[in-house]
Amino acid sequence: MKQRTLGNQELTVSAIGWGCMGMAEFYGARDARESTATIHGALDLGINFLDTAGMYGYQRNPAGGVFL
Repeated sequence: MKQRTLGNQELTVSAIGWGCMGMAEFYGARDARESTATIHGALDLGINFLDTAGMYGYQRNPAGGVFL
């Protein structure tokens, strides 16, 4: 996976990002197991730039639990 420098803090992220909005309740019921499997799949592919914006609902996006 190609990497890009993010800002001026020497952070590198994948050139392809993953939007996690679909893992919140915007499109229907959540499935924490499926969300976790999807995130692990993205990480396995080298995607480490995940959009988990707070507007998706505080502690309602299962993406947060993958990293705890």
